[in-house]
Amino acid sequence: MTKTTATALKLGMIGLDTSHTTAFAQLLNDPQNPHHVPGGRVAVAFPGGSPDFKYDYVPKYTAQLRDEFGVSIVDSPEQVARECDAILLVSVDGRAHPQLLEAIAPYGKPVFVDKPFAVCTADAVRMFGLAERYGFPLMSASSLRYAQPLTEALWDGESGAVIGADTQGPMALEPTQPGLFWYGIHAVEMLYAILGPGCIHVTAETSEHHELVVGKWKDGRIGTVRGNRKGNGVFGAVVHREKGSRCINAYAGTKPFYACMLEEVLTMFQTGGSPLAKEETIEIVRFIEAANESRHSGDTVDL
Repeated sequence: MTKTTATALKLGMIGLDTSHTTAFAQLLNDPQNPHHVPGGRVAVAFPGGSPDFKYDYVPKYTAQLRDEFGVSIVDSPEQVARECDAILLVSVDGRAHPQLLEAIAPYGKPVFVDKPFAVCTADAVRMFGLAERYGFPLMSASSLRYAQPLTEALWDGESGAVIGADTQGPMALEPTQPGLFWYGIHAVEMLYAILGPGCIHVTAETSEHHELVVGKWKDGRIGTVRGNRKGNGVFGAVVHREKGSRCINAYAGTKPFYACMLEEVLTMFQTGGSPLAKEETIEIVRFIEAANESRHSGDTVDL
């Protein structure tokens, strides 16, 4: 898809079971929003939803999109794909993503898949296989990856190369989403934003209120992910460099996480090039999968 400057892209949205639906629409559809992201407007949507998911927000968010943002509500993912230029697949249920992507893949439209991309490595590989088969750009990310304070810290190279990192955040569990795929994805994405791909194995510890995952990278660097279900619920990180360490509060930025991420998504929609390599996205899924294995077995698990 070529970059469009004169006309905003007509965006489709699939899976209206998450607050991200209205948060994204506010940023994309309202030019008066102080953090408005130009270049695309949510115009058509399919509600979706999972029958066994306890958070049944589909009616609420469907009504908001239709009544507050003028979004046309249609009966299938395929109809969304036919009527738009690019697609936001935002279903909160990672289990549903492969089937939904399979339905829209033949239309060849650029797709952003909200977190978690998939809840097992086999599905992640299959989804990128669909993108290659039908020739469309595919991207997935947690908005925390693009938190302004983290991005600014990564631009700062005066303290030398990154030698390690520790990330943290709230880590609620959801029975339908395996282990750390539900909220663990955010802190893991932050870790990968700092260290990049290349983890070789992970070891995890779990208790009623806390999670800790230690990953070792092939170059010897070590990164940790800490999750809390009690006490501190702030997303943050410590970036360790050769000449010092920098603490990051992800909430300290002036721009919302979602706006920072949507800027990257719109660029991908306009240019056809994802800022994230498929190998990194697949490795993130495998990292969490391995962490889930380790937290049950107590063993170190190879990626």
